[in-house]
Amino acid sequence: MNDSDLQTVFIDLQQRSYHIAIRGSLFDNPLSYAELPAASSVLIVTNTTVGPLYAERLQAALQGKYPNIHTVTLPDGEEFKTWQTLNLIFDALLMHGCDRKAILFALGGGVVGDMTGFAAASYMRGVPFVQVPTTLLAQVDSSVGGKTGINHPLGKNMIGAFHQPLKVVCDLDTLKTLPQRELSAGLGEVIKYGPIADLEFLVWLEAHIEQLMARNPAALAHVVRRSCEIKAWVVAQDERETGLRAILNFGHTFGHAIEVGLGYGEWLHGEAVGCGMVLAAHLSQRLGLVDATFVQRLTTLIQQAGLPVKAPLLSRSDNAGRYLELMRVDKKAEGGEIRFVVVNALASASLRTAPDALVREVIDLCCT
Repeated sequence: MNDSDLQTVFIDLQQRSYHIAIRGSLFDNPLSYAELPAASSVLIVTNTTVGPLYAERLQAALQGKYPNIHTVTLPDGEEFKTWQTLNLIFDALLMHGCDRKAILFALGGGVVGDMTGFAAASYMRGVPFVQVPTTLLAQVDSSVGGKTGINHPLGKNMIGAFHQPLKVVCDLDTLKTLPQRELSAGLGEVIKYGPIADLEFLVWLEAHIEQLMARNPAALAHVVRRSCEIKAWVVAQDERETGLRAILNFGHTFGHAIEVGLGYGEWLHGEAVGCGMVLAAHLSQRLGLVDATFVQRLTTLIQQAGLPVKAPLLSRSDNAGRYLELMRVDKKAEGGEIRFVVVNALASASLRTAPDALVREVIDLCCT
């Protein structure tokens, strides 16, 4: 690809504003980082899957600008999004004598990006970092907006900080090496944008889902750009999720319960979100907000994306009760009440509570 193929999305957050660059052949191009500030040292944070593929190429791209470049490689998987793994980043920063002028580079998927951002927010009370996402899920969602953190055995992403990156570099070529399951997981986060914010995008996804599953470059470029545009619009209005930004969690309340209940890593995050959207759509219907046609329409699209649409059993004695217990440990819960992102109408969403009995009906219906 040439420079004319480069697409950018601007995140407008006053002094914390930044650009998302989208194109192939980006992450190992020195020009991608030309506008970044000087740094005393750089730490590339990657994992055991992505590191062997891309770490040396990123290091080579940065060498002309940054003389002191170090790398730390984390174990790969949601189950390693922990304090223990986070400390590996701090160990590397301290061992190499990194100061407040150091820059961290997150090279990997959502887990690497979340942990690198949290480390950057915490180290010396805040150092800059750059997102270089290599999965579809990270490019369309987790690398954008500054939410960083780690998991706790009792709740997903319950420990973290808001810390915006200097830049996001989405190299579409990295999607060529994604396992098909990871591609589908990314599509889970893509699909959510249609029902909550953009009806035309939902229609486009329905028409192009086969091209996306086949990794058509133009189709992938479009979903990355449009997803980032929608998220940028939301984040610019509500950076710290005090209101509007919560709609980006459509499907996540149910999805996080699935991830915690099964054990981190059993289902990929995007798989849990995809299934969670099906449950959230059924709940929206039972609240009288959408009709059965919409629920079936969304379920079909999620299924076509290779994602599960039947929720797993988390308990043999009281399955719905276990879901409710886990969902009460959720960032959106208030005063012990679970708040769900529901679809009010096509391309509109809000936070709502629902009676436990109604939620139980949805869980019983959707579980295998």
